[in-house]
Amino acid sequence: MKGKRDRAILAVLLGCGLRRRELIDLTLDHIQRREDHWAIVDLVGKGGHIRTVPMPDWVKQAIDHWLSAAEIAHGRIFRCVCRRGVVWGTKISEKVVWYVVKEYAERLGVSKLAPHDLRRSCARFCHDSGGELEQIQFLLGHVSVQTTEKYLGCKQRFRHAVNDQLGIEPY
Repeated sequence: MKGKRDRAILAVLLGCGLRRRELIDLTLDHIQRREDHWAIVDLVGKGGHIRTVPMPDWVKQAIDHWLSAAEIAHGRIFRCVCRRGVVWGTKISEKVVWYVVKEYAERLGVSKLAPHDLRRSCARFCHDSGGELEQIQFLLGHVSVQTTEKYLGCKQRFRHAVNDQLGIEPY
């Protein structure tokens, strides 16, 4: 049971780029269909900013698998799991998320990995697969595009500027 929950937690962190607080506050009501796509709607993020986060199908499947096994039909999605595999309580803490990430990082031989690193990884994967900077900014809920640029480690290049070869130059 714990493995199913942990897989769903890691999927949401890596696939949707949520912060720990956003993840633990996630309820079944947040997950809805929008424009024929699964999404986390009306997510209250840092600074009280509200956003909608698209959810990849593989993330939705991991959540559904957990919810089905845990027999959760309402309220918060992520709950505690005791050593015997019994789901209890109505929520988890940010520390639980921290320990989940640490546990699986250690299994993979990664010594220093925090939940926020998965958020940065989500941004990097989106960028590497051709995602637009503005869309990644929306996904992560950054007020400033400069914050998103820091996550991606990218800077504006002047030597080979993107607008040098627009193809609309007058003759």
